[in-house]
Amino acid sequence: MDQSAHSVLFNEKTTGYYDNTNTAAPNGDGLQFYASNYNDPTYMTSSYYGGSTNSALSSSLHHTAPPSSSTGGINVGPTGSIQDGLNFRQSGGGFWSAFGTGGFEDEPPLLEEIGINLQHIQAKSLTVLNPFKKVSETIMDDADLAGPLLFIFLFGIFLMLSGKVHFGYIYGVGVLGVVSIYLVLNLMSEDGVDWSRTASVLGYCLLPMVMLSGFSVVLKLGGIVGLVLSFVSIFWCTWSSSAMFTATLRMNDQRLLVSYPVGLFYACFALMTVF
Repeated sequence: MDQSAHSVLFNEKTTGYYDNTNTAAPNGDGLQFYASNYNDPTYMTSSYYGGSTNSALSSSLHHTAPPSSSTGGINVGPTGSIQDGLNFRQSGGGFWSAFGTGGFEDEPPLLEEIGINLQHIQAKSLTVLNPFKKVSETIMDDADLAGPLLFIFLFGIFLMLSGKVHFGYIYGVGVLGVVSIYLVLNLMSEDGVDWSRTASVLGYCLLPMVMLSGFSVVLKLGGIVGLVLSFVSIFWCTWSSSAMFTATLRMNDQRLLVSYPVGLFYACFALMTVF
């Protein structure tokens, strides 16, 4: 009974795992144990990997899976290799690549994603600077506030350089004026206008007043020259803003009625600049 069990469990011919005759213990009883080679310093670099460690790692880095779909020119999921990821990370662009597409297909620029369109800001600014040009009815289709915020910031900076810190007054008059003109325009027009377009028009048409505040840094506006420049700036801002409002709301017959509250709004900024 003991011999049959011994022959079944420990027969050399039936156990292929322990068939290594070079490493078997020579005890002659059929019990062959696997001899460890961990003490050999060349075992991990030669026998196990079949070569050096660097060659094994290099071959594993260059191993790629069968090709499949990719996104934006970069292998994704199981189709991507470690080497591709390293190459993409090393080939990244500089600081200005963040403002472009960066190599990704159908990705808009960063400024466009955050709502800043430099071409639209330029077009609206040129429309304000040329008050006698016919205003398009679609000029305020995108009511961006990037340009108005920039002009208000420049207006406050120029006043501060001239010795007048009026940031609180600028904020208060601006908010009160936008709310008041928004209510007046919605009472006068049939289509109505939203507050963002009202703020956008009033902010872009503040550009002549920003120019006046720039003159105040190097020129005293308390005399006759300052008063003339102030009246010209108020008229310029009022003319441009009323043209935009009447073109957008189709209120050409009511331009004088629109100009009155808008003129009072810009007169407040002129008073901040002169006095």
